Amino acid sequence: MSADRAPLRRALDRGEREGGSIEFKERLTRGTHLDDGRLESLMAQLRHRLLSGDGEATYVIGVTDEGGIAGIDPDAFSESMDVLSLLADEADAHIDEVETWGVDGNDEGGLVGVATLKEGSVLEADDDHIVVGTAGHVDHGKSTLVGSLVTGSPDDGQGGTRSFLDVRPHEMERGLSADLSYGVYGFDDDGAVRMDNPHRKSDRARVVEESDRLVSFVDTVGHEPWLRTTIRGLVGQKLDYGLLVVAADDGPTKTTREHLGILLATELPTTVAITKADMVTDERLQAVEREVERLLRNVDRTPLSVDRHGIGTAIEEISEQVVPVVRTSAVTMEGLDVLDELFEHLPKTGTEAGDFSMYIDRTYNVTGVGAVASGTVRSGRIETDDELLVGPLADGAYRPVEARSIEMHYHRVEEASAGRIVGIALKGIAESDLERGMVLLPRSAEPAAVREFEAEVMVLNHPTRIDDGYEPVVHLETVSETASIHPEGGQLLPGDTGTARIRFKFRPYAVEEGQRFVFREGRSKGVGTVTGITEVE
Repeated sequence: MSADRAPLRRALDRGEREGGSIEFKERLTRGTHLDDGRLESLMAQLRHRLLSGDGEATYVIGVTDEGGIAGIDPDAFSESMDVLSLLADEADAHIDEVETWGVDGNDEGGLVGVATLKEGSVLEADDDHIVVGTAGHVDHGKSTLVGSLVTGSPDDGQGGTRSFLDVRPHEMERGLSADLSYGVYGFDDDGAVRMDNPHRKSDRARVVEESDRLVSFVDTVGHEPWLRTTIRGLVGQKLDYGLLVVAADDGPTKTTREHLGILLATELPTTVAITKADMVTDERLQAVEREVERLLRNVDRTPLSVDRHGIGTAIEEISEQVVPVVRTSAVTMEGLDVLDELFEHLPKTGTEAGDFSMYIDRTYNVTGVGAVASGTVRSGRIETDDELLVGPLADGAYRPVEARSIEMHYHRVEEASAGRIVGIALKGIAESDLERGMVLLPRSAEPAAVREFEAEVMVLNHPTRIDDGYEPVVHLETVSETASIHPEGGQLLPGDTGTARIRFKFRPYAVEEGQRFVFREGRSKGVGTVTGITEVE
C-alpha cells in the first residue's frame, strides 16, 4: 500500500467532469457491470476518458460520484480491478498502475485506490530473453558489475552501482546482500536499452517494453553464511547462463571454488569475469587470469581468454565445457562492452517444451490484488486468467487458483514463457498459505506430492563417509529442505557415485524424475539426479 496520498488528492481535486480523463467509481461488480448493455456503455465511457487524457485515464475506486471517500473491502476492491481490467481489454487498453490506501490508515476501514489506464494492449514480451545467474565471493564486485551493466553508469569505486539492483533497504545500508536481487536490461536495433533511473519501477518497466531482447540477472549472495540462498538462486531459477566473478586484487577464494562447483553441478554454461582490473597492475591481472585458467582446467573445463581469442569465438564456443574469461572494471567500464556483445548474441539455452510449471521463490501480498507468487517460469507458458493448481500443501493436497495478473520487472504482461522471471497474482489463496518450494501447474495436471524419492548421487566432498540416515539440506528447484539420505549398501565415500533413497524431513514437495539437485551440510557437498518417486498416500 502506498503511504503517499498525493495521487489520490490530485485526482479528487481535479474531479470528475465532462471532457476530463478522471472517472469516479465506488465499485465495479461482475454481476452488474459486465452484462451486455452495461458493458457497452462502460467501454464507451472508458474510451472517452482515454481520448480526453491523450491516451491515459484515471479511475478512482472506492469513492462516491461526488468524490467522497467511501471505502470498500479488499475483496470488493479486487473484484473491481478484475472488472476494470476486462473493460480495458475490450477497449484495447490496459491498467498500467494501481495505488491503494486504507481509509482509516488500515484495511479495516475499507480501501480507496487510483488506477492509471493507458491505450494499447498489455505488452507481449518477445521470446528472445535470457536469464543470467551471478556468483562469486563477497566484495568481488558481482552486484556492482551488474549495476553498471544495466545502467551503463561507471561505479564510484565504492560499489555505488550495486544499489541499482532490486535489493532491500537494509542490504543497501550494510553494503551486502542477504537474499537474491534482480536486474534487467535489453537490446534493440540501436544497441543496449538501459535504465535511466533504476530506483523507479517504471524505468524497469520501460526497459521491458522497449527491448527486442531482454537480459535478466539473478544476483546471488557472496557471503559464506548465505550459501544456501546462493544455491537457491543457481538451482531454482531456470537460468540460461552463469556469470562467475573473481576480483583481480583477491583472486579465486574458497567461496569462488564453491560457487564454481555449484554452477558446474547444474551443467550451466558459464563466463568468468575478472573484476576490479583498474585496481591492479597488468602483471597481477595476468597472474589472476592464469590462476582462474588453472582452476577451470582442474575441474575439466577449457578456459577461453576473450582478450586473446575474441568475443566472436567466445559466443560460438561457450558451453558446459568451454568457459570464456573476460577482464572487467565497473569503474573504468573496461570489458563491459564485451559483456554487452556476449549477452546480446548468446542463444537461449532453455526450452518452452511441456506444460506450464513454476516453482515459487518468493511470496508477498499486494493490497487490492492479493497473494503474489514470484519465480522463474520453468516450462511452457502462462496467460492471465489461466486456471492453475498450487502446492503441495503440508498435507500433500494441491489447491485450485487462478492467475489474476502477471508482471515481469514491474511491467504487466498478458503471458509469460519459460525462462521469464515473473510475479503472478493468484486468486483463491491467501499469501500466508503459500511457501517457497511450492509449484504452480495447470488445473488439468495430476501432480504428485513426494516425500521420498530415489536418486543417483555423487559425493563431491565429505570429511569421512555418508552413512544411512545422514541429513544434509537438499536444494531442488526452489526447494531447500532437510532430508535424510539412505545409500544403497549403507554408505557412500567421497568421490563415490551410487543409488540412494532420499526423504524430506518435514513435508512433501513436487518432485519429478530427471530433476537435478544439490545437497550440502557443512563441508559436505554432493549432486544428484532423481530416478524415481514415491507419492504421498
